[in-house]
Amino acid sequence: MRYRKLGSSDLVVSEISLGSWLTYSGGVAADQTRACTEAAFDAGITFFDTANVYGRGAAEEAWGEILATHPRDSYVLATKVWGPMSDDPADHGLSAPQIAKQIDASLRRLRTDHVDLYQAHRFDVDTPIEEIVEALQQVVQDGKARYLGFSEWTAEQIRAAIDIAGPDLFVSSQPQYSMLWQAPEAELLELCQANGISQIVWSPLAQGVLTGKYRPGEPYPADSRAASESMSGAMGLVLNDATVAAVERLRPIAEGAGLTLTELALAWVLRRDEVASAIVGASRPEQVYANAKASGIELTPDVLAAVDAALGDAPVRGPRLASFAPEGVRHRA
Repeated sequence: MRYRKLGSSDLVVSEISLGSWLTYSGGVAADQTRACTEAAFDAGITFFDTANVYGRGAAEEAWGEILATHPRDSYVLATKVWGPMSDDPADHGLSAPQIAKQIDASLRRLRTDHVDLYQAHRFDVDTPIEEIVEALQQVVQDGKARYLGFSEWTAEQIRAAIDIAGPDLFVSSQPQYSMLWQAPEAELLELCQANGISQIVWSPLAQGVLTGKYRPGEPYPADSRAASESMSGAMGLVLNDATVAAVERLRPIAEGAGLTLTELALAWVLRRDEVASAIVGASRPEQVYANAKASGIELTPDVLAAVDAALGDAPVRGPRLASFAPEGVRHRA
């Protein structure tokens, strides 16, 4: 496992990190959660990413129990705030009271007195940016988080926050980024790099599409997410006839390079210096080990050129969709 510095912070994170979005929030049994987490440590993974909204606290509680058996300085822990935590429509967002309430609740579930990275899960267009920035800074000032980050913010929103608090406010950005979703390259990566902000990318395997589990002309596997989920969310952005055909063209490229499709996909996002870590999910320990093998793989120019040719027009390369990054910034009157 190789490690990279996270933005302007003194945090060093593993190139492959373990996430808990669709797995440890209730989709995976407790014994599997523990087995995958222990496999991550065994593989050299030291960066663990979760969120309060994953299972409405379930993922944090699961890791709070498991990580408590490891020295606190042996891993980097990140969580997030923004999503709805109850049926009360007011119980979400980035208002000062909400952030203050949710960080304390997250720390209780995680059984720790601080997280290393606290991230705004999305932008809150209903709360003044000044209030958001001040509330996040207060979390750090209170010693409850060491550093701050954000996920799926637009360039306008990032600049607005930096204009208020300076480039040291954030050390990380968490966008969706993969061979099939290249939108962050349009503007986000350059803007963040100029301000000392690293990328922690989610869905680097494009919701599993880049593992090759979906084949042209064949029904979706019964145990796959596509067979059971609506195509209106993140899955629908990267799974279609064009992307499945593109992945099929990637198979011989991976084989020729002596790699699995998973290794090729993860090494592709890690080819960018702006990317500090790629977040992967796993429901079985063997998946953790397979993902970890991608760390340190350096793709040759010939392989990268072949990948570009194989992908063709399948990837999304333009600005991110509003559904993932609510547009606009509200200021105090």
